[in-house]
Amino acid sequence: MSKFFSITGFFLFLIPHILVSQYQNVRVSNPSSTSPEEVSIAINPANPDNLIAGANIRFTYYSTNAGQSWTQGQLPQGTWGDPCVIFDVYGKAYYAHLSNPSGGYFIERLIIHRSSNGGIQWHDSVDVGYNPPKQQDKEWLAVDVTNSLYRNSLYMTWTEFDAYGSSHPLDSSRILFSLSRDSGTIWTTPKKISDKSGDCIDSDNTVEGAVPAVGPNGEIYTSWSGPLGIMFDKSLDGGTTWGTDIFVATQPGGWDFDVPGIYRANGLPITACDISDSPFRGNIYIAWSDQRNGANNTDIFVIKSTNGGETWGVIKKVNDDLTASQQFFVWMTIDQTTGILYFVFYDRRNTTGNATDVYVAQSSDGGETFVNFKVSQSSFVPNSSVFFGDYICIAAHNRKVYPLWTRMDNSNLSVWTALITDTTNVGIEEKTQTVSDFILSQNFPNPFNPQTTIPFTLKDDGFVSLKIFDILGREVASLANEYFRAGTYNVTWNATNVSSGIYVCRLQSKEYSTYKKMFLHK
Repeated sequence: MSKFFSITGFFLFLIPHILVSQYQNVRVSNPSSTSPEEVSIAINPANPDNLIAGANIRFTYYSTNAGQSWTQGQLPQGTWGDPCVIFDVYGKAYYAHLSNPSGGYFIERLIIHRSSNGGIQWHDSVDVGYNPPKQQDKEWLAVDVTNSLYRNSLYMTWTEFDAYGSSHPLDSSRILFSLSRDSGTIWTTPKKISDKSGDCIDSDNTVEGAVPAVGPNGEIYTSWSGPLGIMFDKSLDGGTTWGTDIFVATQPGGWDFDVPGIYRANGLPITACDISDSPFRGNIYIAWSDQRNGANNTDIFVIKSTNGGETWGVIKKVNDDLTASQQFFVWMTIDQTTGILYFVFYDRRNTTGNATDVYVAQSSDGGETFVNFKVSQSSFVPNSSVFFGDYICIAAHNRKVYPLWTRMDNSNLSVWTALITDTTNVGIEEKTQTVSDFILSQNFPNPFNPQTTIPFTLKDDGFVSLKIFDILGREVASLANEYFRAGTYNVTWNATNVSSGIYVCRLQSKEYSTYKKMFLHK
């Protein structure tokens, strides 16, 4: 008899999700700001009460009280669109955007600002991708938070145009990639990763929308839309080399489509990978929207791969309404402490005309089923004469979920978030299961400081790994990863360089996994 533990990600024992019709909405932008859109948000892993956000053009925001209140700032002149904000492992913040300098030309390069105090001040700007006269667009950042060789590396993907908006047959677009190993100071020469280029018209046949994601062992994944549909590529060596593009899904109606009341709409894909220790660890997800069900029925879709992107499963519809309505501008994130997926999107299932709500969808079973709930406290009506941006955003960490969106009132734009605490049970629970030939015994002593012994018994020969994880599901030690003969073993863990706290020991074979809680008290 052995006990299997669930810890924000080893196993999710699901309970019904209690939906609340209203969530506290907080205005992020100042009342005097009338034009922010195209928003991005991130949570500081070193201090989850610290949030940062960005919006077109030049707007910065930070919160030190878990989104209850926000302070607005502004970046220097020359800052342009597509803001992307992220934190690295150590709490340093990065704000990437397009450039439009007074002495240069439109979107000539990408700029990255950095902040060491949670977004209060931005400095140390660097540029990436300058390649005149070509133009750079739609950049996005990711950071490796795993314990791989490439931990804390920064990755960026984007689209390069020979001549933005050109219909000349010799002008093309491509997906580029660059990385930094030193907190964004030096970036590698951009590398082309799309095998098939697109045109430069900035429509369905342009390759756009590359969002990078990092896998459990430091793999880099990304996908984009273009003339072939949604394509996927990956690097297994920290971005040095990339594979052959893999077809994921068609995008009927293209990625560039019309939604009434919206200046410009798109269904560009979002890529994310589960690096938690949930049962879905390693799953890659791609979310997008398209009009396969008709121009008056835009929907949100997701597809997943369970084998590193080599093959892809069945397309699932995320919005659970049964109406012919508009759902658009999706963004997706994964709470890496639980493995739960969250999607945010604009939604018109319960409105008339162009009135718009904001919805969040949650999936706690690896993207198989979805619970939808409205998060905006009131509807708003966009005006197609006012640019509404190309995306909205959502971030989640340790059951705290922050969707971020733009709304319009009397032709004025404003940025809002909702404060959500997910009530899905992700605590430490025990489940008894009989595995007579595979036993992980309790470590001794427990609590311990700094050394403990971990016994386990194998009734059959086999390949076994013994690893230690912290409460966030991050691997902190690998104690064994080899072939064992049947028998009882004692393995010692010296935690001298690890801080006090709850840890989980995982014994894993090809057929089984079992877990034990351990308490380090210094």
